[in-house]
Amino acid sequence: MNKILHTDTLGLAYTSYFEGNEHAFFTLLSPHFEPDDVAVAHFFRNFNSMPALEQRAIEECYGKILDVGAGTGSHSVELQKRGFQVTALDISPLACNVMQKRGITKVLCEDFYTHSYKTYNTILFLMNGIGIVGTLEGFPRFFESLERILEPNGQVLVDSSDLRYLFEEEDGSFAIPLCGYYGELEYTVEFENYTSKPFNWVYVDFDTLASKAHKAGWNCTLVAVGDHYDFLARLTRI
Repeated sequence: MNKILHTDTLGLAYTSYFEGNEHAFFTLLSPHFEPDDVAVAHFFRNFNSMPALEQRAIEECYGKILDVGAGTGSHSVELQKRGFQVTALDISPLACNVMQKRGITKVLCEDFYTHSYKTYNTILFLMNGIGIVGTLEGFPRFFESLERILEPNGQVLVDSSDLRYLFEEEDGSFAIPLCGYYGELEYTVEFENYTSKPFNWVYVDFDTLASKAHKAGWNCTLVAVGDHYDFLARLTRI
């Protein structure tokens, strides 16, 4: 059966779970992998259920905070509980509706790249939120956008994964393709009878992130390393 194209497929999945469908899941499709069913409950977890890198990121926050690609708002909910002034930003209208119903005070349904009328001390890109850069060529635009909204002494906290593990051989070596960057992916999201348009998403390794940052005039420091090729980094102006 043909799927119906929808502009907010993820938002439909979030809404379904929030309204009581505890078994809701969406499917990630990519020409690079087999279809991956993802439980929506994963996006409604509390602080104690978050991975260590996300917990560390929340502990590192200070000042006025912008949570980019906030999704269901789980990080914003925790930060708000801790007394922070946090703005949850997402491009999905349905996700923003869920966040408002979860009690987040400040929710903006906007594109990160056009949000420029306020400044913040901490900007978060968690759950590989930096993937919105799309491809490595998108990093200059990414850093230009940060320049507009980050306070001079502010920080950007980013977690990501190095996908080189997908190319690991039995002897421990890595057979990484020579064509293009191995972390650049294309995804489509399906939920029930609905599908999104294909979109680009990038998983960036720390060395590549640091290189792109330095080229743009930013510092990139490693804050913590996860259990499986994942990491948390801090970006600050030089």
